Amino acid sequence: MAELSDEQKRDFEAAAFRRLVEHLRERGDVQNIDLMNLAGFCRNCLSNWYREAAEADGVALTKDESREIIYGMPYAEWQALNQTEASEAKKAEFEARRPRDH
Repeated sequence: MAELSDEQKRDFEAAAFRRLVEHLRERGDVQNIDLMNLAGFCRNCLSNWYREAAEADGVALTKDESREIIYGMPYAEWQALNQTEASEAKKAEFEARRPRDH
């Protein structure tokens, strides 16, 4: 494996994160509950992690601000455009697998 500097690692991680966020923006058909049930995280988790990283660096972001960064629009607008009602089976699966911090 190539020897990477800390700066290169950070830059590559940032690029991969931006690509993930862009992919999730393009795939509005993929519901957050599906992501949670399959992968244990969703767009809201990403926005929480983003806000936590900002706060650790002394930058205060609201929940709405960090969600808009990840969703590319206000959360309520994304919900109106993309969110569908989850089936009872999906809700039950989420409750069974729900991380403690959700």
